[in-house]
Formats: sequence, structure tokens, C-alpha cells
Amino acid sequence: MPQFRATAFFDRESAFRDDLRLSWRVVGAILATEVRFMTVAPHDNVHFADQIIARVRELAHPLCVGLDPHLDQIPAAFRRGSMATGDPETAGAVQAFFEEVADRLEKRVAVVKPQIALFEQMGWRGLRALEAVVERCRSRGLMVVLDGKRGDLGSTAEGYAEAYLSAMAPLSVDALTVHPYLGRDSLQPFLDRCESNGRGIFVLVKTSNPGSGDLQDLALSTGPVFAAVASMLAPACDALRGPTTGWSSLGAVVGATYPEQAELIREALPHALFLVPGFGAQGATAEDSVRGFSPGPAGLEGGIVNSSRAILFPRLKNDSWEVGFEAALGEAIDRLGQAIAR
Repeated sequence: MPQFRATAFFDRESAFRDDLRLSWRVVGAILATEVRFMTVAPHDNVHFADQIIARVRELAHPLCVGLDPHLDQIPAAFRRGSMATGDPETAGAVQAFFEEVADRLEKRVAVVKPQIALFEQMGWRGLRALEAVVERCRSRGLMVVLDGKRGDLGSTAEGYAEAYLSAMAPLSVDALTVHPYLGRDSLQPFLDRCESNGRGIFVLVKTSNPGSGDLQDLALSTGPVFAAVASMLAPACDALRGPTTGWSSLGAVVGATYPEQAELIREALPHALFLVPGFGAQGATAEDSVRGFSPGPAGLEGGIVNSSRAILFPRLKNDSWEVGFEAALGEAIDRLGQAIAR
């Protein structure tokens, strides 16, 4: 009997030690997560537009590199498994690729724009990869605009705003794309974070896709729908102007494929940053991409011009992906730099 009690005691002691070691591992993981959040979260209460304009002026070009994981185009050196959306190895391959991209963009561009849908297609692994990629970009000094095109009513919009524009969210970013078609009140949670947390939003106004005119160009009594959206945004845009540059943290998505419309939108929103898609693979020129920009201290300014596929997946002859990437990146920087210097 005494031997049985001793054995039971030692068994309980061993179990206690195992539980204690597990508890310390959990505590360590929590602390590591908190440190990571403090490291990668955007700087609170620093005006988004002031930050991005300062960086664009320093670099002398407005290029934004889109991080779009088109799985069939991921370079061979990074591919793992089948690269199907449900393959557990795919998200790791995407993460490794974009971490390499972030390393190569350090001190060369001001901002990147991950497309969340192309990460979501890989399920929870894809979102985990996106979080790691955002962390890598932040560690390399890159600002992050998340292309999510969010928008909803009431508490749902609050949830979206809290998920991406709050200080301690796991996927906290500098700015988020949103759509306006549920009305002013659907934008308010995002505007609140712009004011309180120094974040930014880019509202869809005139997008670059060929079918954008189906709705955005419809004629109202006051003009096209896109012009009505711009007019609706004007008061909030003025209220969110930065103290240093005068540019607003409420921006507009304005496609480079519609330069004349960009000029009209600039008249309605003189202080809004433009997020300009359509340069590169969609065929718009550098000059068209900056048609909605305004004169600044060192040339045209007032937005960022996105290019994704043309830089990430350059057409290769006999060159390696690294050589093609560097050439495509350098060409985009040069073309946009020349366009804003005119």
C-alpha cells in the first residue's frame, strides 16, 4: 500500500511538471504574439495621408506594388505541391514568395496592396499567410493598403473597421479599400478609425474595369453616378485633411483607364489621395495614371499608382524571375517618376 501511494504521488508530481511546462509554453506564445503585434501594428494617431505623401516625395515616384497571389503564376522556385487552393502546401509557398518580394521592395516603394480575396481562396492557411506577409512588409518599412472592398451596415461595418483599422487587430493595416453603395452611414465606422487611429480608406469611385460604366456612368440629374459619389464624399474628405500636407486620409479609387473622369473627380475631391489601378497589365500609361494628380513641391502628387502582375510575374525569356522582377520594378519606377516630374 505505501508503495502504491508513492507511485501515485510521483505520477501526480510528474503530471504537474508537464502541466507547468505546457503553461509556460502557452504564456511564452502569448507574450510573443503581443510583442509581434506591437512591432507590426501601424503607428497610431499618425495621419495616414501625411505619412504616405512624405514617403512618395522622398522616393520621387508614386508606385504601389500589388500583392496578388495568382497561384498559376507563382515562380517555379517558390512552388510547393500542386499549388491548388486546398493543398496545405500552397499557402506556405505564397507566403515565401511575397516575403521575398517584400525584401526586394524595401526602401524602393512606399506602399504595397495585398488583394485579400486571393489569399482567402486558400482558407485559413491563406489568411495566416497574409498576416505573415503584412508583418514582413511592416518590418521592411512598407505601408500596407489592404484591398478588401468592404462595406456593410451597422455592426457588420463596425466589425470590418475593427478587424483591419484598429490598433491591436491581428491584421491591422494602414488603409483599406471600401465601397460606398450602401450610403454614408455604412462608411462611418471606417471614417471613425481614420480620425481616431490615423488610418486611411480608399472609396470606390471610378474603377478601372471595362464594366465599371454599367453603374458608375449612369446619368443622374446632376451628372454620372461616380460624380455623385465624389460629391457625397467631399465633406468627410475635407474633415480628414492632414496637418502637414493637407491631403486627406479619405481617398478615392480612380482607374488609370479613365483619365478624363479622373480629372473630373479631382475637381470634386481636391484633397483626396487617389489609389490608381490599371497601370501595367491593364494597359494604362504612366501619364494617364497621374492625370488626376495635382502640382506639389517636387512635381505632381496626390495618390499612388498600383501595378501587380506586370511586376510580380514579368514575361521572361531566358532570365530568372529575380532578373525579370528587378527589371520590371525599375521600369515602373522610372516611368512613373518621369510622369510626375513633368
